[in-house]
Amino acid sequence: MFRSESIVFFIYLVFMLGVGVWFFVKNRDGGDKSYFLGGRQMGAWVTALSAGASDMSAWVLMGLPTSVYALGLGQVWISVGLAVGYTLSWLYEAPRLRRFSIVANDAITIPQYLTNRFLSKSRALQILCAVIFLLAYTVYAASSIKACGTLFHTVIGIDASTAMYLAAAVIISYTFLGGFSAVCWTDFFQGLLMLGALLIAPIFAAFLLDGSTFSEIPAGYWNAFSSWKDIVSGFGWGLGYFGMPHIIIRFMSLKSQSELKKSAKIGIFWTLLIVFAAAVMGIVGRLLLGYDAAVNAESLVFITTVRRIFPGALSGILLSAVLSAAMSTADSQLLAAASAFASDVYKPVLRKGKAGEREMLWAGRLVVLAIALAALLIASDPDAGSIMSLVSNAWGVFGAAFGPAILLSLYWKRFTFSGAVAGIVVGALVDVGWLVWCSASGIYEIIPGFFAGLIAAVLVSLASKEPAEDVQELFEKAVRFTDE
Repeated sequence: MFRSESIVFFIYLVFMLGVGVWFFVKNRDGGDKSYFLGGRQMGAWVTALSAGASDMSAWVLMGLPTSVYALGLGQVWISVGLAVGYTLSWLYEAPRLRRFSIVANDAITIPQYLTNRFLSKSRALQILCAVIFLLAYTVYAASSIKACGTLFHTVIGIDASTAMYLAAAVIISYTFLGGFSAVCWTDFFQGLLMLGALLIAPIFAAFLLDGSTFSEIPAGYWNAFSSWKDIVSGFGWGLGYFGMPHIIIRFMSLKSQSELKKSAKIGIFWTLLIVFAAAVMGIVGRLLLGYDAAVNAESLVFITTVRRIFPGALSGILLSAVLSAAMSTADSQLLAAASAFASDVYKPVLRKGKAGEREMLWAGRLVVLAIALAALLIASDPDAGSIMSLVSNAWGVFGAAFGPAILLSLYWKRFTFSGAVAGIVVGALVDVGWLVWCSASGIYEIIPGFFAGLIAAVLVSLASKEPAEDVQELFEKAVRFTDE
């Protein structure tokens, strides 16, 4: 089994590198819009699966099933919250964000969009967003790299730290070379693999159950309504989608509104299947494996189940889904952070607008390298926390900081630049503060952070001078804009 799984992993990694090289050669003469946003030429299928795969990192195959495995049906509310939040983001955020970003001087990053939306010459918002991006994405990418290390260590037996460096090298390479197009196309293939693995594994595992383990499960395990905090926090995960830059930037990359409608149907259906299957994986894993503290500690329910019931080559293919999940999120995070720094800090602030397209590309690529190295250091720290905890921390910051500001910018004409700054700052600070001082409450920090940011954004906007006439005209133009 070791040899077969190793060969499959090697082929998979080479394929990912090949995609990066292909798009590097294809787009070598493209500019920053091509590298960071694919020239707004992404189709429905690629965008839908790329958005989903960049969202569902290794935690959906490792962290989420293990939470259900260890703690019971109360954890399925995370799946419910994610499904609801993702659906609402496609239906109500995606159509307007794509239109508004085009009208707002063809913005290619979230910080650039927010600044252009208010026709502001101030760089404060862009710099603020870029700083949060760099910090939060470093933590988020660390979870993906850590998942790769756990996978290689468990399956192949190589040192976890060595495995992390190997996985990071591959991710950096194809993101560094191919940019947004390479990231989206690798995510497309990875999304298909993730879905296949999460559908196949629990179905086959269910056929191996003999019923004897049902009596060993604590009675409280089956009660999904045992804690209102689990329900509230589960739905809180859905709030993250409205401010997750590496996901919502996919909305901006679609080539037309008609493609967006098609992509929404595909993306929503894919995500519903994924989160449902992840919850089922945790339940079936508990019944098949019984409770094992080591499996819980290392988030190994999916990996252990697959290795137990499938032969080597097939096991290697299914376990490559963990690599897919980790890489598809890490690459998107690295690119989103790189685009924010290059477009929103390096060119306008450090280079005073004098940087050419080639210089911008290399500035972004160097940021990809820097963030990946920092994420490696965090992932290598044994006290950094579990895969699920790292993801939840970064997810909370993004949702609380950017979700209210982006939604208000799309639906409220009275929203102001100062209100956006206040909402982002307050949302991020309350989220982090709740995590540090109030985590024992059992309430996910994104909830107080999101609503504190929303209230701050509204109050400061109402206290500020009404937006200028040209800003209000931009809002009206974006609402009417269409390119069906």
